[in-house]
Amino acid sequence: METLLSIKDLTIDFDQGKRFVRALHGVSLNVARGEVLGVVGESGCGKSITWLAALGLLGSKARISGSVRLNGQEIAGAPENDLAGLRGGRIAMIFQDPSSSLNPVHRIGRQIAEALKLHRGMTGASANAEAARLLDRVGIANATRRLREYPHEMSGGMNQRIMIAMALAGEPDLLIADEPTTALDATIQAQILDLLTELRRDSGMALVLISHDLGVVADMSDRVAVMYGGRVIEEADTGSLFDSPAHPYTRGLIAALPDIDGPRRRLESIPGTVPAPDQLPPGCSFAPRCAIASKICDARVPAFLPYGEKQSHFAACIKCRGGAPTETASMPGNKSALVPA
Repeated sequence: METLLSIKDLTIDFDQGKRFVRALHGVSLNVARGEVLGVVGESGCGKSITWLAALGLLGSKARISGSVRLNGQEIAGAPENDLAGLRGGRIAMIFQDPSSSLNPVHRIGRQIAEALKLHRGMTGASANAEAARLLDRVGIANATRRLREYPHEMSGGMNQRIMIAMALAGEPDLLIADEPTTALDATIQAQILDLLTELRRDSGMALVLISHDLGVVADMSDRVAVMYGGRVIEEADTGSLFDSPAHPYTRGLIAALPDIDGPRRRLESIPGTVPAPDQLPPGCSFAPRCAIASKICDARVPAFLPYGEKQSHFAACIKCRGGAPTETASMPGNKSALVPA
């Protein structure tokens, strides 16, 4: 499949006054046209900042290195004016909390019309008509009336649909959905996810789904990247990852999922918490929480190598069970051998 967006060796350091703290350690990811990439991991693993950095949204205290290419064009470090045209146009993002993303003092119609003017040059009656069409497209009834209302007059689910409508205003090639169902009840969550699936199928756009919910990721994604400690520690097509997870962290996440259809069992949990970026242990960041870790895990950061027979399944664990990593095989953008911590 043709690569739409390519992230290679993306590193982020945050200025903490007297020192820089590294939050992202050489992340490499590709997104193909029309593909759904799921990105999973606990809070603090680096999921959201990876994509905020790719769009240049981290602010002046972030020092970013590496490459971000859209259709082969380098956009990392691009001038703000160039990035402003890409954001919402070629790449759109739905943020976690729609109530804080929408402007509370402007009507819904004005906010959608602003996106239409910026990315498609539409104004006046044509922009209002298109805004109403977008609201109708995302399932909001009485669209013309709703355009005159404010965000506080909407429910959480409706505000999320409005955010999706604004993201679609620029007809993007790639939509990044960052926890799109946060704080929504189960019924509304299902409706929003069904809407995203339908919109992607109709438009052919690619989708990056950032989520804590492995059930949602398993149902919607073509491929999954698991992040921990500011690194991608496993990546595979969805079927391979859930049928044969390689990394102990991935296995722990899956083991914590309840099995609705199977026999009742006690859910497993991963002990401890994700370490802060400035408190990462030496070697494998997951080693202090890992049941199979040994002294060798503390020596060096494990390389990101093929796991098993599929060359599309990669994991960063020197003790992966059932895999066949080699010192010479590697994924583009990652070191082929163990690298110093």
